[in-house]
Amino acid sequence: MPASRLAERPGAAQLGPDPAPCPAIRAPHPTDHSAMHPEASGSEPPRRGAAAGGVEAFLAALDHPFRREILAVRELILGADPGIAEGIKWNAPSFRTSEWFATFHLRARDGVQVILHLGAKKRQDAAGVAAVEDPEGLLRWLAADRAAVTFRGLAEVEAKGPAFAAVVRGWIGHVDAR
Repeated sequence: MPASRLAERPGAAQLGPDPAPCPAIRAPHPTDHSAMHPEASGSEPPRRGAAAGGVEAFLAALDHPFRREILAVRELILGADPGIAEGIKWNAPSFRTSEWFATFHLRARDGVQVILHLGAKKRQDAAGVAAVEDPEGLLRWLAADRAAVTFRGLAEVEAKGPAFAAVVRGWIGHVDAR
């Protein structure tokens, strides 16, 4: 994804320069637990505009060796469908339509990893999700109801971005159908 696309995102210019790679990965620990668990407040999880502030603040404080890749993958996910919202869930940027379906795994050490899942709870009715088209072989299945996609660098994000966006669209088709 070109750097110019990242600059179009509100608040992207405020993220500052990329941090130097370091072995430690430190995610911020929000003190406002309603930001981590929007459903606890009883209100609908924030949509793109309102959620961007919480996720933007989280990402601004994130010290991660794959920060540029995280930002690029985030743009791919948000760009895959206009109905995708974001928020902080499980202490990481997460994405939802009718249900949470994707979460960054920030402790992965070999690159940026996104876990695609069918929500907060394990699903017994996950059989259809295996039918998601994945011609590039991006999905590494972890269980019947979840898979991981790993990008090992910005060049890989850019090269496989269109295929990943297609996988996201197929995945949310199964999430929304449930």
